[in-house]
Formats: sequence, structure tokens, C-alpha cells
Amino acid sequence: MSHEAFFHNESASVRFWVMVDGQLVGASIGQATLHYHYQAQSRDDEPLATYTANAPEIDAAVRHRVAQGSIEPVMLRESDLHAARS
Repeated sequence: MSHEAFFHNESASVRFWVMVDGQLVGASIGQATLHYHYQAQSRDDEPLATYTANAPEIDAAVRHRVAQGSIEPVMLRESDLHAARS
């Protein structure tokens, strides 16, 4: 199985994996969340490109959720991105 991030049309989300304590954890972030958090002024943003450009922050949000007790698959919300910055 490939562990490369990809856009999943049916769920309108980017699915990806993050290394947490030596184990890959599956996660996803919705196209709308990516758009409104990172590209709100854009009309032609691409979710996978937006994820890739912001992967360190998004991956940190996954690690934060796992540290708080979330289990796989972790589905990020915009509030998770704000919490990871704190």
C-alpha cells in the first residue's frame, strides 16, 4: 500500500498518513477545511497542493489529536489546526 497523500473524491478530502511514535496513523482533512483555513481568498485552490504546502502544520495537528486520545483514522477539523498552533 502506498502511503502518499491523495485526494479522495467521494469524501472530498485529502487522505494522508503521519508518523506518530514510530507508527503510521491514517488521517484526512476536508477540502472545505483546507480552503477556508489556507486559501479563503482563492477561487481555484487545489486541495492536495494546499495540503502539501502546509503538511508540517497539518501533521502536527494529527499528532496533537492522537496525543489527546484520538484513534485512527483522525479526521481533522479547522479547530484542530488552530489548537495545533497553540
